[in-house]
Amino acid sequence: MYTDDLDERDVLIVGAGPTGLTLAVDLARRGVRALAVERADGLFPGSRGKGIQPRTQEVFDDLGVGEAIRAAGSPYPVGMIWQGGERLGEHRMFDESEAGSEDSPYREPWMVPQWRTQEILAARLAELGGEIAFGRELVGLEQDADGVTAAFAAGPPVRARYAVAADGGRSAVRRALGIAMTGETVDPHPMLVADVRISGLDRENWHIFPPSENAGFLAVCPLAGTEDFQVVARFPEGTDVDLSLEGIRAVVAARSHLAPDDVTAVSWSSDFRPRAALADRFRAGRVFLAGDAAHLHSPAGGQGLNTSVQDAYNLGWKLGAVLGGLAPESLLDTYEEERRPIAAEMLGLSTRVHRGEVRRGEATQQLGLGYRGSSLAVETRTGLPDAALRAGDRAPDGLRGVRLFDEFRGPHWTLLAVGPAASAQLPPLPAVHTVRVPSYEAYGDGLFLVRPDGYIGWAGDTPTDMAPYLSRTGA
Repeated sequence: MYTDDLDERDVLIVGAGPTGLTLAVDLARRGVRALAVERADGLFPGSRGKGIQPRTQEVFDDLGVGEAIRAAGSPYPVGMIWQGGERLGEHRMFDESEAGSEDSPYREPWMVPQWRTQEILAARLAELGGEIAFGRELVGLEQDADGVTAAFAAGPPVRARYAVAADGGRSAVRRALGIAMTGETVDPHPMLVADVRISGLDRENWHIFPPSENAGFLAVCPLAGTEDFQVVARFPEGTDVDLSLEGIRAVVAARSHLAPDDVTAVSWSSDFRPRAALADRFRAGRVFLAGDAAHLHSPAGGQGLNTSVQDAYNLGWKLGAVLGGLAPESLLDTYEEERRPIAAEMLGLSTRVHRGEVRRGEATQQLGLGYRGSSLAVETRTGLPDAALRAGDRAPDGLRGVRLFDEFRGPHWTLLAVGPAASAQLPPLPAVHTVRVPSYEAYGDGLFLVRPDGYIGWAGDTPTDMAPYLSRTGA
């Protein structure tokens, strides 16, 4: 039972979706006293964000949920085009890529319904001793020089040193801060998304029913690890979408060869208009915006949940370093510096995929994203070839006597000494995990200081200029 006592925390996370839960897990493993609050009485029940891109799979592996995510899902099925009750042929939904490589063990999106991803993250959070408080609707937010105070419709107020808005596209925190979002309607046509039980369709294909003169587009995708299908339907502009069982039955029957009674149950349904929007700022004082509270995507590119998870992954280690007294407060300024340009880039990609201008492929995997322009990317080597790995880039995996991702896994920094540098005298760095490996083409020779989120922060031939970087970042 709640009391009227003030609940004091290091970090308050408003929202327990994929963004908030990822951040809560990352902070919990760092020993940060965080609380995730959620307006609803439980976790989100739908499948909306079902695609886990390769880069996000790497993130989940580091957070200790990679195996559970893999076990809960599957690769996407091949699309099957239908017309008049007949199969016309297969349609590849994604450009084909290698199933795995030395650079990364993941090379394809992995389908896991959003509700299941959230369950896995919540279980990991509980394992780490973290907390989620449900039924906590934010009604007030104030901040001063020392912290943030949040009031709720039920339960005690929370006082925290920092707060993070992870409460979705209609973010109450963002509105309280007065931060605007700039964007556009990607598609004015209403879209139905629903999780349903259907008989009469196989689960080996993503079933696609193109629009005809009498009916609009319909797609029915089997949801991995469940008995459900996700139904997506597009409607004429101005249509009021019926989200009831009978309404969804009517849509499916009108647009496919299935009978209304073939839709036997609906567990979740939603009506939305695809939109692309970006918050004007990702930070206001001691409050940060992350996930849909900061950027809204069309679901077509499979970038929304993934970009959101990586917002949290970027912010988590920085909050941990500042709260732990390891880094100056100015480190937190780099969150917006690094994540807002990435969000803008991914918004453009999502919109182009939605409009059919590009296909889902290498760019949507997010393995090529990095922070070369960041003030945290310090490259001290000279004369590098154009294709060389540099500070700011994602640190690749590889097997060089040790599996590099195994060495990077955890909340620590890693100093990777490659080639001749592996035999060099290195300064003692008690808080940094040092790994020495032979020459490796993916890196080139040298020293690479790998951040806790798997990006190269500093690179050089000798450790001479590394000390100032370490003190600035909390390594």
